[in-house]
Formats: sequence, structure tokens, C-alpha cells
Amino acid sequence: MSFGFKAIAAAALSIATLATSGLAQAADLPVKAAKKASDVPFFLVIDNRVTFSWMPKGTDPGMWSVNPNGSINGTTAKQVYSFTHFDLWAYGTNFFTISMFKSGHNDPASPCIAPGLSSSFGAADCAGATEIYGLFRSTFGWNQLFNTKAFTTGPLQNISFEVGMDGNSENTFLAPAKRDVVAGLQFAFDLPYKGYINVAPLMYWEFSNHNAFTQCGSGFAGPLPGVSCNSDGNVSYNPTWAVEINYYMDLGFLPPNMQFWSISGRAGWYGPKGDSNGLPALSGPGRFSTASKTELNSEPIRLTFDASKAVWGDKYSHFVDLWVAYRYWQNKFGLDHNAMAGVCTVAATGQSTKSCTESTVYGGITVKF
Repeated sequence: MSFGFKAIAAAALSIATLATSGLAQAADLPVKAAKKASDVPFFLVIDNRVTFSWMPKGTDPGMWSVNPNGSINGTTAKQVYSFTHFDLWAYGTNFFTISMFKSGHNDPASPCIAPGLSSSFGAADCAGATEIYGLFRSTFGWNQLFNTKAFTTGPLQNISFEVGMDGNSENTFLAPAKRDVVAGLQFAFDLPYKGYINVAPLMYWEFSNHNAFTQCGSGFAGPLPGVSCNSDGNVSYNPTWAVEINYYMDLGFLPPNMQFWSISGRAGWYGPKGDSNGLPALSGPGRFSTASKTELNSEPIRLTFDASKAVWGDKYSHFVDLWVAYRYWQNKFGLDHNAMAGVCTVAATGQSTKSCTESTVYGGITVKF
């Protein structure tokens, strides 16, 4: 998930962008505290899945081109290949996803710094970028840790400690290498029809990243280390707040012969983390500001069809899922979509490059194994 002349923020629980698929399928497996941890198997559930999805209008901040009619094209098609793992164990849950994003030519790999433009400012036709992104979240339920039901009342199912981390690498000129950690609480609530909604207030710290555009001597940044450039391109941001939400629910109100459908979704808000380039002296006001803003990374709704259950029956529920979703990502990576001249806006005019807000319908297929 690269962008020109800036650095990267978290994605999501996003969250995991494609993570919700794996989390959602465990929705009919609620954690109960009726037994002592020693009386149950260490792993109650292990769930592994692979997903292929296609995103027709993905974005990568700072990557945009001009159409023949003069309008701006800030989108790129992306193929996404993902592996997800979910397990439910005696004291909580673990979730891991790793994805490969393959972009089209409007999001080029190095040595291009923009579509059709090489780092030497000559014409070039570079292949689309390839990114590897991984995310991990782990919870430790208070009911399980303290062998009690005290944290199950009404729709509240449990309260948990939550920890996690994210990381990525991409073969663009920017050469991002994000590393972040999260820690906080998760509040798990029941929804009708074997559903749930989880709300997690967290601390988020992106402690390491890389931005070749701001590296001293790159030709794109100023000469003063720590003021107008970063000595080796590495960037560290301030700790900030985050809230991650995900939900899942079967459409159990449908007639029995149509109960193959479910809905799920997620949203992650991440607070400002300092200057987007790691250079606070450049974070002044106005549309040339490089200060980061609150980021919203969301997939408000995903509609899933349980194809394997429809064809082979309940025994094979969610072995093959077909789904379609809407994805909305504002201030992508924390970049101010109304500022960040040359990235989110055209430096000369202030016109939006349409690359710092992602809004797309996309779909895919998920297979359990």
C-alpha cells in the first residue's frame, strides 16, 4: 500500500482489509465460560481459508494519472490473494492474515515514481506494484482468565485483552516497510442469528516505516536531516488511539430454503500520528500541510453466499463462500485528503488527485481447508 512522497499508516482491521471474512466465519462459535480451561481442549476451533478477490477501483495515495480529457484517474485495479487463520483456544482467540496485492499500471513498481515516469524523470512503462501485508490479532478473555461468568451479562459476551501487530513490504520506489503494534481491550456483544459485534478501543503505534522520497540525497527532499529530510528514509510515528469494530450475522429471518446468506463488516479509526513524512517542521496549516489526520478504514457491509451449504448441505457450511462488499477508506494511511500537495492534491491547483480516499465495490471467493 504505497504512496508517493509520504509514509504509510495502518490498515486495517482492515483490518484487515480482508480479515473480516475469516473472523466472521467463527461467529457461530461463541466463547463460553461454563467449564474450567483445564476441562476443555487447548484449541477448540482451527479455521484456515484462502481467498481471491478483485478490486476494480483501489487507490494508492500519490499514484494518479491524467486522462485524455483532462480528468484525473486516481484508481487502479488490484488482484488480492489472501490466507487467513483463526483459532479459538482455552483463553481467547488468535487471528492472522497475510495478503498479496497486485496492482495495475496506474500504481507502478520501482523504478517508476508515478505512472509512466521513472525516477530519472524519463518516460517508463513499469509493471504494477506488488505488496505483501500481514496482520495479527490475539485476545485473552477475562471470563477464561479468571474462570468466571462475571463478564457475560445481557448482550455482553466477554471482555478481553487484545494485542496485535501489522507489517508490510512493497516493491515501489517508496519502499514502505511498515511495522506497528496495537494493544487494548475488546468488548464482545451478541447479535441475533448467531451473530456478534466486537468493539476494541486500542493504542496504536507505528514505530517503523520507510519513505524513499524523504530520504536525504534522494532528489525529492531538502538537505537538512530531521528538518527537511530523513537521513536513511526510516520514519517513526507517535503513538495514538484507535478503535476497531467488526460484526457478523446470519440472515436467519429468511425462509429455511434461503438461509445461505450472511452479512459482516468492519471499521477501524486511527488517530493522527504526527507528520506524515516524519518531518514535523513541514506540518504547517493549509493545503500544503503534511500533518496526518484521523483515518477511517472500513468495509461497512459484506454480503456472503454460502455456496457449499447450498449445494452440499449443512455439513459443508462455509467451505466455499462467494461474496461482494463495499470498501471505504478516507485519509488513507493517515494522509489528509484535502492537503498533502503532490500526493492527495495537485500542488499547483489544490485539485484532488482522488487517490487518498478509496471507495469501491469488490468481490471474491473464499475456500476453507
